Amino acid sequence: MTPLIRASLIASLLLAQGADGAFAQTPAAAAPDAPAASTEGNAAPQETAATETPGNGADAAATPAPETTAPPAAAAPQPQGAPARVEQPRAFGHTLGDVLTQRVLLAIDGKPVELTKPPTPGRVGVWLERRPTRIERDADGQRWLVIEHQLINAPQALVALTLPALDLQTSGGLLGVAAWPFSAAPLTPRNAFGEGALDALQPDRAAPAVDTTSIRRQIALWGGLCIATLLAWGGWLAWRSWRAGRSQPFARALRELKGLRNRGDDAPEAWQALHRAFDRTAGRSLQPASLPRLFERAPQYAPLRADIERFYAQSAALFFGAERPADALPLRSFARRLRDIEKRHEA
Repeated sequence: MTPLIRASLIASLLLAQGADGAFAQTPAAAAPDAPAASTEGNAAPQETAATETPGNGADAAATPAPETTAPPAAAAPQPQGAPARVEQPRAFGHTLGDVLTQRVLLAIDGKPVELTKPPTPGRVGVWLERRPTRIERDADGQRWLVIEHQLINAPQALVALTLPALDLQTSGGLLGVAAWPFSAAPLTPRNAFGEGALDALQPDRAAPAVDTTSIRRQIALWGGLCIATLLAWGGWLAWRSWRAGRSQPFARALRELKGLRNRGDDAPEAWQALHRAFDRTAGRSLQPASLPRLFERAPQYAPLRADIERFYAQSAALFFGAERPADALPLRSFARRLRDIEKRHEA
């Protein structure tokens, strides 16, 4: 194939592909012995073929395929309403979880307006989530709509993002909030966990020391007060028991009986000790005929009335009879029963 025919074929292919938008037109000078492009059907040329130039036997250099051009990015939608005065967040230094806050003045041409329909909260694309809006007043009484977007995705590298444009429905018409570009960065670079210190397990952090001086002081104070209270309570009980042993009639009688342990229940002093206890309890000297006086003044002893009457009958037989009855009361156990009743009814 002659050089002129090859040049004509290349020019025709380039013009046809440029019209379809697949390739950009690039002017090229047709050189002699230029390689011809091979095609299959209507497909664009993928590579060039080397042909042998007749007469010299040398291989021709391969010509690279034409470069492709990326389609232009779609322009960000522009608001249709009246331009709003907006206080925008900073446009850099944002990471996952950050909240970007826009403050929009609710006014059109300097006249305050009412917001009739707030922006809907929820996901805004892949990167952002819009929070519920609120209205604030500044020191001059102007009303501002606060719009917050939270970054909910973590990029793997520094990326440029955009807060979306908004048309706010107000009582004075549409109020347009322009789009706002910002950059978001990853929390850590992708190579942070390569061969380095972050790969190894880190030692546990030592627990911070807490000053326990005041705690120990309070424990000592309240512990001391508790011990002092228990000691005071125990001392009061001991003193009360000691005082009762010397002031209560049957407590004194029981103590006297313990002192007469070697004498036995036949000792007249043992019976006399119980007689004195009954007399002090009744407030008068008692005889068998006057026992009702005892039960009128101390009715708590009524359950032992039979034993008390039996005591007085046996006492009369002991002091005025010939000998002690065979079925005489065991004085010590009888005195303990009387003391138990007395203790339960102490004032």
